[in-house]
Amino acid sequence: MTEPDQAAFWDERYATGEYLFGTAPNAFLAREVHCLTPGSKVLAVADGEGRNSVFLAQHGHRVVATDISERALDKARAFAERRAVDVEYRQANLAEWEWPAEALDAVVGIFIQFAGPELREDIFDGIHRSLKPGGLLLLEGYREEQLAYGTGGPPNIENLYTEDGLRRAFSTWEIELLDAYDTEIEEGIGHSGKSALIDLIARKRG
Repeated sequence: MTEPDQAAFWDERYATGEYLFGTAPNAFLAREVHCLTPGSKVLAVADGEGRNSVFLAQHGHRVVATDISERALDKARAFAERRAVDVEYRQANLAEWEWPAEALDAVVGIFIQFAGPELREDIFDGIHRSLKPGGLLLLEGYREEQLAYGTGGPPNIENLYTEDGLRRAFSTWEIELLDAYDTEIEEGIGHSGKSALIDLIARKRG
């Protein structure tokens, strides 16, 4: 899939009246949200219909969330309104987006594996630039073994994570957690079943 096709692809996927990945927060984020300093300014990257950004706002954080799909953002804004929280939603193609400089306390990236190797490197660089010294990244994605399960995620292996790949990508960071495991997940109709996951918590060195 070429980058110009991404907006139309995701608009079509999010056109359902249901929330594609549910409204409950990602389990990894819910488990590790305590790592964030109270009142942090947090960017939720490619947040889709808002399940994670709303959760972060409910925990008192100042949240900015991006997605390429206007349809997803409309659903996210409606969800935030129903939950009576404030989130700043921005339509953004991360292949072109200008990342803010040292403006964020934390970045959350949950299943952002629409990005192939080149775009992924640009996104990771943008995250590094955007975080303040000491800022935290919470990242979860599928490992290459996910292809055998077929329960979600991209069909192309180059978009999936490996432990060695993440260690190389964040070699200048302080890695606080890097955990690869298989588990059952139920996240709406978009992610369901046994999955090969990897979680990363990394801190930008001051």
